Amino acid sequence: MSSSDEERRLARARLPAGLRPETLAVRSALAPSQYGENSEALFLTSAYVQPDAETSARRFANSEDFTYSRTSNPTVRALEARLAAMEGTEAAVATSSGMSAILLLCMGLLKAGDHVVCSRSVFGSTINLFAKEFGKFGVETTFVSQTDLAEWRAAIKPATKLLFAETPTNPLTEVCDIRALADMAHAAGAQLVVDNTFSTPALQRPVELGADLVMHSATKYMDGQGRVMAGALCGSSRVIRDVLGPVLRTVGMVLSPFNAWVVLKGLETLSLRMKAQSEQALAVARWLEARPEVARVYYPTLESHPQHELAMRQQNGQGGALLSFELKAATPEEARAAAFHVIDSTRVLSIATNLGDTKSIITHPATTSHGRLSEEQRQAAGISQGLMRLAVGLEHVDDICDDLLRGLSTLKN
Repeated sequence: MSSSDEERRLARARLPAGLRPETLAVRSALAPSQYGENSEALFLTSAYVQPDAETSARRFANSEDFTYSRTSNPTVRALEARLAAMEGTEAAVATSSGMSAILLLCMGLLKAGDHVVCSRSVFGSTINLFAKEFGKFGVETTFVSQTDLAEWRAAIKPATKLLFAETPTNPLTEVCDIRALADMAHAAGAQLVVDNTFSTPALQRPVELGADLVMHSATKYMDGQGRVMAGALCGSSRVIRDVLGPVLRTVGMVLSPFNAWVVLKGLETLSLRMKAQSEQALAVARWLEARPEVARVYYPTLESHPQHELAMRQQNGQGGALLSFELKAATPEEARAAAFHVIDSTRVLSIATNLGDTKSIITHPATTSHGRLSEEQRQAAGISQGLMRLAVGLEHVDDICDDLLRGLSTLKN
């Protein structure tokens, strides 16, 4: 390849400023190789041959070039570049799962004696990670209402280093005021971390509202078809590369190149999928809200949602693909039996604990995603026995509703 050809190849990778997220989702990546592939390449290698010993020594010392896939891989780095561009951050780091991303965050930013304020409505494993696992190492966590700013403010201590929120939450779709929490955190010398898994940058970019770091379970909507596990953190170069980078290289919670490639391809259709699935979810939510068997539907685009106006401002006017609904029942035992009946009567929906797929998935949070919490913790998070979570996919919306009707219409009064 001539020097002019090489210059043109590299220039194609330097995108012009001001591109929209949909374009960044397709075009942001590393420069193609000398072969000029249009689809980003999958580099399945654990090691990289160095031209000589001196170059090898320099690259291992600086951790900038490719030396070993526990520290860097071209496919993984392409995903990180694309995700950072979509979130509007300086850098991103990919990890083996969403939970490993939170683990990396805590290992890099916290130490014994530090304090975290966290929404009590976050994913059950997130609660356990903060309360149990990091509690063993002297990190204290106070859990507060997702939506009550006064509780967040009252919980902050001199030792508070992080505020952690998931918005909207799983499964009740509660929405927190990102800008207000960011201002609160910064006034206390702390950082705000937002789990953006369910909105994704297609609907919401938390850094534009003041958040310091954005966390993702890329297993969900970024992949979009339920194929791989992946996680990520997005933020400033100082935090991602200088603080979290050395921890990642040491502990090895890295994303495999194949999984990175799958998510990289999934990001290209993210905006289209989120728009379509948001429209589907709203139609299902409105249908459920009109059903006599249903006590309540939780979905941000519904006018009945307590944070409806805030959600529409923060989430680009869309609600996402996740909703939950609660059945009418006299006792918790009856509620659980009714929920199980509706779930077991489905023939189209998948009964699984994942979400973010093109296939609609229904689950019972009290016995799955939040099953390892105590009953007290579940009650505090609003997880009742009659609650079901529905991650709406891309089937015809009438077929989704008809499938739910099989169980709803045959409930015993």
